[in-house]
Amino acid sequence: MANHVSALKRARQTETRTEVNTANRSRVRTSLRAFREALAKGDAKAAQAQYSATVSTLDKGVQKGVLHANTASRYKSRLNARLKALAVGEAKK
Repeated sequence: MANHVSALKRARQTETRTEVNTANRSRVRTSLRAFREALAKGDAKAAQAQYSATVSTLDKGVQKGVLHANTASRYKSRLNARLKALAVGEAKK
């Protein structure tokens, strides 16, 4: 365990930062899961609404340092492709 005052402070800061990062990461994962569930239901309008919320959450994750910008961009691209595929499939019916 840390003995110096500065080391004790750094340990406290690490605990706080870990909690914040865990919460932010959880928020991103929950949003991605909600979007995948909306896709699975097959409702294009609900999926579109959830897509907007998910993209916003991904961007906030980048801003908070939870995700790399390129990772978020890749996620958004793939999610958008799945949303378009759903919309096209629904339009054909």
